[in-house]
Amino acid sequence: MKSRKIWLSDKEINEIYNLIKEYWEKHLKSKGVPLPLLKKNNKYTKDALVLVYLARNYPKNEPVTKKELTEFIRKYFPDVTDVQQARHLGRQKGWYVVSSRRKNHLDTLRERKLRFFDDSYYLVSLEEEYPGWTPERRKGISTEDFEKLKKLYDYRCATCGSKEGEPNLKNPSRITDLQKAHLNPHRAGDGYIPQCEECNRAYRDWFVFDKKGRVRTIADARVVLRADEKVQRDVYMILKSKFERKGS
Repeated sequence: MKSRKIWLSDKEINEIYNLIKEYWEKHLKSKGVPLPLLKKNNKYTKDALVLVYLARNYPKNEPVTKKELTEFIRKYFPDVTDVQQARHLGRQKGWYVVSSRRKNHLDTLRERKLRFFDDSYYLVSLEEEYPGWTPERRKGISTEDFEKLKKLYDYRCATCGSKEGEPNLKNPSRITDLQKAHLNPHRAGDGYIPQCEECNRAYRDWFVFDKKGRVRTIADARVVLRADEKVQRDVYMILKSKFERKGS
């Protein structure tokens, strides 16, 4: 996919933002999803610009490469090197934005006959919040408390044991960077564990973990779609048998 260089005029930015605001007021405001300010101190905010760019032509918008998005943001923030706002808008702030690097929600993209390119983002909906997101997730865990948590785990990933600042055990070409991972993506109050980027990217949103970093149960039923057809059919038959016995 060739990186497009799309310039939006101030008028277009305002029009798209107002469209987003209309959807937000009707569908997302009551769910606690925060609407980013378009401007602060008479300057566009990164969150608003990212959301506007992803929402172009909504609801016929398409996936946007990270490179393309970064080039757009650099028009307003020349020193930016790595745009993280798209990912944060989804997982931390509730906007239904998905990333190709996490390879989740691929079923939604297939249904819409969209192709997801490497390192790209897609705004799935302005009417639904990010799956599993709740207002409580915004509170998160403070930097100070996360440092204490990492110390309890000897600065190692709870799941694979990779140590912060050292080569990752799963991917030795990368230096381990510990991230805040929810024990249960649907209940922020259950707490956190430190996970390396490799584990966090692979498992996040799909599973519920215990405090030893082990998978305890499924958090998102769509994870079964990642299995081969035989496993999917086995799961179907097991559940069909269970609910038929219950008469439901």
